[in-house]
Parts: sequence; C-alpha cells; structure tokens
Amino acid sequence: MKRAVSVSLGSSTRNKKVEVELLGERVVIERIGTDGDEAAARKMFRELDGKVDAFGVGGIDLGVGTPWKKYPLHAAVKLVQDVRITPYVDGGGLKDTLEARVMQYVEEQIGDQIQPKTVFLVAGITRYGMTMSFINAGYECVFGDLMFGLDIPIAMRGIKLVENVARVLLPIVGRMPLSMLYPTGEKQLEVTPKYEKYYQGNTVTAGDWLYIKQHMPEDMTGKIIVTNTTTPEDVEFLKARGAKYLVTTTPVMDGRSFGTNMLEAALVAAAGKGRTLTEDELNQIIDELGIKPQIREL
Repeated sequence: MKRAVSVSLGSSTRNKKVEVELLGERVVIERIGTDGDEAAARKMFRELDGKVDAFGVGGIDLGVGTPWKKYPLHAAVKLVQDVRITPYVDGGGLKDTLEARVMQYVEEQIGDQIQPKTVFLVAGITRYGMTMSFINAGYECVFGDLMFGLDIPIAMRGIKLVENVARVLLPIVGRMPLSMLYPTGEKQLEVTPKYEKYYQGNTVTAGDWLYIKQHMPEDMTGKIIVTNTTTPEDVEFLKARGAKYLVTTTPVMDGRSFGTNMLEAALVAAAGKGRTLTEDELNQIIDELGIKPQIREL
C-alpha cells in the first residue's frame, strides 16, 4: 500500500482521504489542511518525511513556472526545506501536461455549446498549460492575474502582455508573504463578489477554484467553470449561482476533485521511483490511465 499526503495551507474543513488504484498499486491519498498555519505545515512535512511515499504541497505553489524560467516563491519553499527523503510536488507537472489538454477535450464533447468562445482566466501565468490550451482552442482570453494575485483591478488581454508583466513582477512576488498571494485557512471560505463584468462578460471562467470562488457574483447563469479541487459543497455553490457546466481537470474521487498537487503526488507514489516524475513520464501515465477532464452538467 502506497501513501500520498497533501499538506495544505488551506482550510481543514476541506480535508479528504480516499483509497484508489493507480498503475496497479493501491494508493491512500489524503489532503490535510493546516488552516493557514505555515509553522504547522512545515512541522507536518518534517514529521512525515520518509514515512509516506510522496508529498503534495497544497494551498500554494512552490514557484511559478514559465516557458523561460521558474520563479520560486521563497516563503513556500521554506515549508519543505526540512524534507530530506520523500519526494514532493506542487502540481506544476500536471499543470504543464494534463491541464494543457483540457480544452481540446472539452471542445470535442461540448464545444458547440460554448458560444462565444471567450474565457476569463483568473490567473493565466500560474497555469500556463491551461492558458495555452484555451489559446490553441481559439478562445479570446481575459487575464485576471493582477486582480486576483495582487488585488490590482486591471484586466489584461493577450498572452504577450501577461508574459511581459510577469517578467517584471514575478521576481518581486517571489519575496512576498504567502498570505498576500493566496487565500489560506478560513479565508478560503469567504466569498466577496467582485469583478462581476469579467465573470459575466465571458462564457467560461477558468483557473484556480479558490480564486474563482473568492469573488464570484451571485448570478452565473449559463456559465462554464473550468477548474479543480471542488467538493460536493462547491458543486452546490455553483448550482445555486446558475452555472451550466463544471469541468474539472483532475478526476472526481469519492465526490471531490483533488488538486493537481494531490493527484501528481499520488502518481509519484504509485510509480514507486522515489523521485518526482518527468513531463514525459507524466504524459505517458496520463495516456496509460486514460485520465481526462470530467464534465458535469449542473
């Protein structure tokens, strides 16, 4: 029996533990939230090191991967600085592989129902694979990176602009406290409607679920959400707001879709190599297991 644990800065109310079969191995996967307590997360990583087969780093990325450079988030890296044995991932590998395929699959299944082909990407640079999937599928993109990442109320259009802004800001962002970059702990449960014209002015809203939920307006009638880490309560939340489809880039297991960090950790544990997996290995496993986005009509 393999074990993969995602230690998350997120709310403990979203904890989940399931047992699945992957690559012929039984794998227990468990998400443990620390309610924004960075010291508690670091302690948990340290105490479980060598006792589990893979770690997921949840609630924050260890860095932002771009086509030209990986920018570390230094405060996040400190969470795992005591880990010596167990391999750890933040989901970046699956963001570059699994999520890079998402809209090509969605277009095959329900593309005729997505008109006009416009998307509000709440943070495009941190999910570059998903961003390119939308661009390659012919979508007009509005990017909310400044709005959701730094609370600067400026939307961006065009990937080149996003890349240029990223080159300037990411070295600075990498030095900022985690609490300034992402909702952690109980803040993950708060919903304060904002940026309504971008949610309602585009057919699709996509990206990190907690960013999407954080400012979602009351009325999302007919809209399509592309994300992951959704619980049954999140599905009801979307139904109440009138969303038409929920697309999760990771599989639904026992009622919820786990984050890319959790799924990637599960694949690392199942592969049994004692290290993280390369992009080629992840693509091979995705094909072997037939992992596809899940489309749910609400």
